[in-house]
Amino acid sequence: MKYFFFFLSLLFFFHSCKEEGNVSSSDPVNWDKRTILSIPGDSLQQGSSYLSVYSQIYSQTEHRTHDLTATVSMRNINKKDTVYIAKAEYFDTKGKLIRTYFNKPIYIAPLETVEIVIDEKDQEGGTGANFLFDWVVKAGVHEPYFEGVMISTSGSQGLSFTTKGQNIQ
Repeated sequence: MKYFFFFLSLLFFFHSCKEEGNVSSSDPVNWDKRTILSIPGDSLQQGSSYLSVYSQIYSQTEHRTHDLTATVSMRNINKKDTVYIAKAEYFDTKGKLIRTYFNKPIYIAPLETVEIVIDEKDQEGGTGANFLFDWVVKAGVHEPYFEGVMISTSGSQGLSFTTKGQNIQ
């Protein structure tokens, strides 16, 4: 019985020491600072873009995966005009919504980049994760540019690749 309590105490101790840190992809920036109440302008163009991202890739076989850190860049490629992102949704390999980053429009200033980081330890997206972005621009303004950069390093080896967003509407 004495050993049982000793074992139980050790188990409790090690469990309480477990690092619980937040996943940065859940709160990478303070979206409230970028939120706007209404989008200025009369003639507005709306659209949606798709971006594939990978929080894991297969390695050697379909039964072994390698975890990746993904940086999702939302870029305004205009020199003078602001673009607006109305919604950013993150889906897993099976198309299930994992999280919505914001439901109110945010602004991205001319030539500015705003990023979402999916931590290497965040495996929810799997091998076929993706984002959908709803955006709004003034007529005649370039739509936002979306890009994903996936990376992982182990020892002296590194793996990285990019994906590019595609307008779907």
